[in-house]
Amino acid sequence: MAKECSWTNTEDEILRAALSKYGTNQWTRSSSLLVHKSATQCKARWYEWLHPSITKIKWTREEEEKLLHLAKFMPSQWRTIAPIVGRTPSQCLEHYKKLLIKNSVNSIISCTYLKFDHTSNSRLRSKASAFYVFCYEKNQQLLDENYEPRKLKPGEIDPNPESNPARPDPVDMDEDEKQMLSEARARLSNTKGKKAKRKAREKQLAEVRRVASLQKRRELKVAGIDNRNWNGKRNGIDYNAEIPFERRPPPGFYDVVGESLLIGEQPYKFPTTIEEIEGERRVDTEACLRKQGIERNKIAQRKDAPSTILYANKLNDLESVRKRPKINLATPRISDYELHYIATFGLQYLSHGFSSF
Repeated sequence: MAKECSWTNTEDEILRAALSKYGTNQWTRSSSLLVHKSATQCKARWYEWLHPSITKIKWTREEEEKLLHLAKFMPSQWRTIAPIVGRTPSQCLEHYKKLLIKNSVNSIISCTYLKFDHTSNSRLRSKASAFYVFCYEKNQQLLDENYEPRKLKPGEIDPNPESNPARPDPVDMDEDEKQMLSEARARLSNTKGKKAKRKAREKQLAEVRRVASLQKRRELKVAGIDNRNWNGKRNGIDYNAEIPFERRPPPGFYDVVGESLLIGEQPYKFPTTIEEIEGERRVDTEACLRKQGIERNKIAQRKDAPSTILYANKLNDLESVRKRPKINLATPRISDYELHYIATFGLQYLSHGFSSF
């Protein structure tokens, strides 16, 4: 959907109410209340026009002098100049353009007056001075009252509408604007949220159940059914009327010999921990044995320290690690003489075979 540029008084009021509820960090949520505005436009509108700290009164001479001085040293740095002057960047830019146009028009009028001032005709000179005063006053009046530095042509879109005053609301609003206004009222009036809605619904259901129960009792009374002793379903234990978890003894005689025993002399003691119920676990047993072995090794190392040091040095010696052990080969099953005989016999066989070929 194409976003409209100009702002209306209704949209400004909806934006103010949305920011009072959602804050200045949820621009997407605030812009969802406005049909024709985006989150970026809402943020720019707040910081360029609706923020309470923005000064909208007429510029003083001190502010104009400060603006011209800073624009000379920091040209086109309006975001840096704005907090020093106490205005918004768009206000500084607009007023700077206004001052430049005012200065250029006054210079043109002054040049025209000086041109006719040096003439010998006194009548023409008096008319030139009167014309100069008239033009100067008219120029000041136009620049102060009805100045538009960005005068738009017909069909042209304002590039920065967020820094301009809102246009008045039409007498007959469109259907989408009426729907937007009604939805914004409904959403902004619900200040309690979903939790309050759920509680109100539960309260309403409880009231409906109570009325239904009352109607049922009345119908039973009209039908002649006595329900005066019916107390309904109890949700818990009435500690004033009964003893919870009471175990009544069976009627008759029973043996009381076990009651004479003291608490410490009971034949069976109930387990109170998980270890007593499940027994000792295998993991705990292995960990205990491993710990005992480590302690035993430490004690043995303390008793025989020199041999332990020599053994550790031997393990850490690089030469002993790099030195290759001697290869132990098995004893041969064939002697050297037999091996020599096999080799010569093979040579004779090969020579005999080649000669036959």
